[in-house]
Order: sequence, then C-alpha cells, then structure tokens
Amino acid sequence: MSLHFNNLKFISTFAKSNNIFLQHSFTMGISLNNVSYSHIDKTVLFENLNLSLSDGDKAAIVGNNGSGKSTLLQIVAGVLQQSFGEVLISQKPYFVPQHLGQWDDMTIAQVLKIDDKLHALKSILQGDTSEKNFAMLNDDWDIEQKAEAALSFWDLKTRGYDTKMSSLSGGEKTKVFLAGIGLYNPNIVLLDEPSNHLDLQTREKLYNLVEKSSATMLIVSHDKTLLNKLNMIFELQKQGIKLYGGNFKFYSEQKELEVNALQQDIQSAEKDLRKAKRIERETIERQNKVEARGKKQKQKEGVARIMMKTLKDSSQNTSARLKDVHHSKIDNITQEMIALRKQSIDKEQMKLNLDNSSLHRNKILVKAKDINFSYNGDKMLWQQPLTLTIVSGERILIKGGNGKGKTTLINILLGRFQPSVGSVECVQASSVYIDQDYSLLNSQLSVFEQAQLFNTSALLEHEIKLRLNRFLFDKTQWEQPCNSLSGGERMRLVLCCLTIRSQAPDIIILDEPTNNLDIQNTEILTSSIASYQGTLIVVSHDVHFLSQIAIEKTINVI
Repeated sequence: MSLHFNNLKFISTFAKSNNIFLQHSFTMGISLNNVSYSHIDKTVLFENLNLSLSDGDKAAIVGNNGSGKSTLLQIVAGVLQQSFGEVLISQKPYFVPQHLGQWDDMTIAQVLKIDDKLHALKSILQGDTSEKNFAMLNDDWDIEQKAEAALSFWDLKTRGYDTKMSSLSGGEKTKVFLAGIGLYNPNIVLLDEPSNHLDLQTREKLYNLVEKSSATMLIVSHDKTLLNKLNMIFELQKQGIKLYGGNFKFYSEQKELEVNALQQDIQSAEKDLRKAKRIERETIERQNKVEARGKKQKQKEGVARIMMKTLKDSSQNTSARLKDVHHSKIDNITQEMIALRKQSIDKEQMKLNLDNSSLHRNKILVKAKDINFSYNGDKMLWQQPLTLTIVSGERILIKGGNGKGKTTLINILLGRFQPSVGSVECVQASSVYIDQDYSLLNSQLSVFEQAQLFNTSALLEHEIKLRLNRFLFDKTQWEQPCNSLSGGERMRLVLCCLTIRSQAPDIIILDEPTNNLDIQNTEILTSSIASYQGTLIVVSHDVHFLSQIAIEKTINVI
C-alpha cells in the first residue's frame, strides 16, 4: 500500500492505533521507498529511489538538468503521483515551486490561502456574525496581522492582498510563497530553486531562514551558498540517488575524488585497449608465421593437394577463432572506455577559444552622463541619475535589487532604449546578449540548423558536428528542435555557436545566466567565458559564479 500525505487523516488515525507504526514511520520527516516515476509515454525518468530525512534534517537534491529533481520534489509535495513505491511523510509539507506562472490569475491572498479567512474576518467586523464566518475564521483573529508581518519580512509590505500575481516580478512571486513559511510555520518545507530570481539582499534573508529554522527541509538548488547551509546532499542520476553526508563543500571534495578515480579508470582502460590490440597483432603474426612454416613443410613432404586444402581450412578457422576472441575482448574494453568517458566532462574543451575582440583594450565603448529612464513619462526608474563609462576589455557587474532596472540599463547600453533624461554615447561594436531564457536561439530550428546559422566562417559540415560533439551534442541530438532543449543544453548550444562564428563579439552580456542551470552546466559556463578577452557585462546574484569570472567593476542601480 502506497501512503501519501493526501491520505494524512487516515495515516494519523492508523498511527494512533498502532504504536509500532507510529514509532517507526512518524519519527521520520520524509521517507521514500523504491520510488519510481515514468512519463505518460512510459519513458522512465527514475526508478527505485530511496531517501529518508529525520525531523530537523536539511538536505539538498542536486543533479544535471533533466534528471528529475523537480519531479521528485513535486512527488514529495503531493503535486505528482509516483508510478511505483511509497512516500511516507509525518506532516503535510509546505511547498515553494520553481515555476510560478500558473498562479498569475490569483491574488496574493489566494496564493497564501487566506482569502476566505480575511473575507470572514471582514464580514464579522462589519456585523455579519453568521456561524459560517466564525467556522471559516476558526479563531484566527490575528490572521491579518500575521500575514502583514510575513509579507513585510520579504519586503512586500506595499503589495495589497488583492494584488494579482501577474503584476509581480519573478522575485516578488517567489517571495509571496516564501512568506507562507512565516505565516504557517510548517514542520516540513520543500523548496524548488528558491533563490533563482532573488536579489542579493533577499538571498541573505533566505539563507538565514534556512540556517535558523527547525523545520525539516528538502531543497532543489544549484546555489552553492545555499547548499553550504545544508547538512546532506542527495545526487540524483539515471543510475539512482546517492547520499553525500555533509554540505556542498564536502560534496565537491568527494566528487573531485570520484573524478580523479574516473580519470584513472579511463587511463587504465586506454592502457588495456592498447595492450589488447598489441597482443592481437602479435598473436596473428605468430599464427601467420606458423601457418607459413607448416605449409612449406607439407609441400616438402609431398602432402596431397586435397589434404593441403583441409589443413588450410583448419588453419583459417583457427585464425578466425583467434581474431574473434581478441575482437570480443577489444570491443568489451572499448565499450567500457566509452561508458567511462561519458561520465567524464572535459570543461577545457568547452572554453570559448575565440579570437580577441577587434577593439583595442581600453577603448571607450559607452559614455553616459546623468541618465534616467521612465516607462510612463512620469516617475523615473532610478533614485539617482547614472553616470558611467565602459571601456573595452572590462569585466563589469550591474548590481541592484529586484525591479531596479538592471535589464533596462542593458537595453540602453545596447542602444535599444534611449534614456528619458541625460545623454549616452555608444561606439559601434558587435555584441551578444545572452539572457536567462537563451532567446538568442531560434526555437524552430534543429540543433544543427542553429549551429549552421552561426557558420560565418564557412566551416565544413563535419567540422560543425565536431564542435557540437565538443559541447556534448552527439549525433542523436543534431536533429532535435531547440525548443525541446533544457536550460543547460540551450546554454551549451549558445556557447558552441559562438565558437563557430568567425569573429569574437566585442561585448558579451550575460543577464542572470545561471538561473536555469544545474551545477555542472554552471561550471561549464564559468570555465567557457574565463578565456574570453572582450568586454563582459554581467547581471547576476550568484555570488559563487561572480567570484569565478574576475569582475573588475560594479555599476550599482538603486
């Protein structure tokens, strides 16, 4: 029997009447036993997963894009039903999802599930003392004050309860769901990429909440700062789920040991392959020599022609059997080596080995004086006008809170927007703007067609395919449509396309580039842009990512 928190009332009743069940199942915050999930088309996403968290444990689920992390969290949350196995949860969890668009038609009060209580409270205060209103309020007389405090903590004080979610930014939508933690004080919390759209200040609040909370937490995230606040890391792979006891730093150290061991296995397999090929060659040479000597000897002895043919056939059969034995061994070693190499990602080969920008270093690209921008012709976006200079070769961070106009500033720097006040001068320069959705790609094209679109240097077809292979797109994906790619795959395809074009862009702009990337693809991106010699402009709240890309200058927008 599969027990899920949707059957919580039944489980609680059963627990009260069965002390053994209560003792063994309900001391656990979360327990997954042999859980599997298949898509509607019967494709298996993962199977036979086992995971357990005791009360107060704080754990992360990490893994590559597409491995099923969010799906697994939704199964624990009760949003999805597992295909097989059982999910045991001591109490109903509070779930903060990653994708929030489906709530756009709802108000903040509806999302927090307090709209009925607020309506009942208002009705009672206006004189409607019906039993229905009292039952709905359920003695929660301070619901309004609690909700106000929860929203204020996440800087949503100015947002009314009737505010539609569609009017909020991505970060504000996340903060509404986070406010529910303070409102309900749940014992089990599930968070799916909670820091993705949050600015640095709000991330700090999230980190403090995670550190100080006594709740059991299961978190899907690639935010290394957040992952270091947790005491358990579960890595989800096609082969299953593996526990690493410790925070992300410990996990990274263990993964490095595994990578080193994997490299040794690959080197050992390569050595075995060379040895097997040498032995095969030497064995065949010896067999050929034996056959030649035997043939000469039989000819000297005057062996009949029909007997010679029989001996020849026997010799050929022996040679064939030897070749089959060695080919089988070589094939086994080769397959083993291919499997090992698939586990090993060579980030060095995915660097942007681009030519230097055509602009000489320290050439002034942008000069802006006292600029500001207004969308409605009235209120200006920034509290203070911006004055700035950007020169070629700089690595710049545009820093500011959610909704402070960082992307608007990028559009001004690119010449797409004109400032409402002030002046801006931009030198003609080639630029590539990479946003978090990687909209640089044409979703209607296949992977190969997209790569071909950037082929301004007339590379041959096999050369393009070699580049695609280098960025982990094998022949099974060349005809795959771009709109079916995961965030990490889209990022790798953009990087691949940049290596195919003939001339390096003078400016690369990255707007929240790591939001939809797993840890592995974030590391690939970091490694790739390390060697880029042009001007790099970045909008990001990912502290670890920023620390790795040698930022030289910060532009603050407030």
